[in-house]
Amino acid sequence: MSKTRPSLHRLQSSPLVDPVERAPSRAMLYAVGFKEEDFKKNQIGIASTWSMVTPCNMHIDELARESASGVDGAGGKAVIFNTITISDGISMGTEGMKYSLVSREVIADSIETVMGCECLDGLVAIGGCDKNMPGCMIAMARLNRPAVFVYGGTIFTGLFE
Repeated sequence: MSKTRPSLHRLQSSPLVDPVERAPSRAMLYAVGFKEEDFKKNQIGIASTWSMVTPCNMHIDELARESASGVDGAGGKAVIFNTITISDGISMGTEGMKYSLVSREVIADSIETVMGCECLDGLVAIGGCDKNMPGCMIAMARLNRPAVFVYGGTIFTGLFE
């Protein structure tokens, strides 16, 4: 067990990456693009609800990349990850509707799982529909870490090209 105390500004990520015995963790993070200086920055999760399942979320990947750029530009280290989303607007009137409300819990649980396992210091959650927005908010409340929710905005009408 390390005697290293966590940084006051990196309460979650410091114990994961600072002690010498955490070299394997750092090695894995180098493999996904971390640089040596990134280990001293707050690690901020960017929870993206991007998918092609529903038009509400087709553009969320772009917002996630812009959010990551903002986090990195402000001196943090962004880590983008995805969660699920569903469209009850598409599944209306079918057996698929039985998954609609429970999907909020699945989304919240998946965000909490990544944030907890990866020991991220803060969260930017980006949602765009009536299932993933509450799921993101539920996760934020449960995590009790610095967090910002970004609404993906309204969808365009007509054909996506």
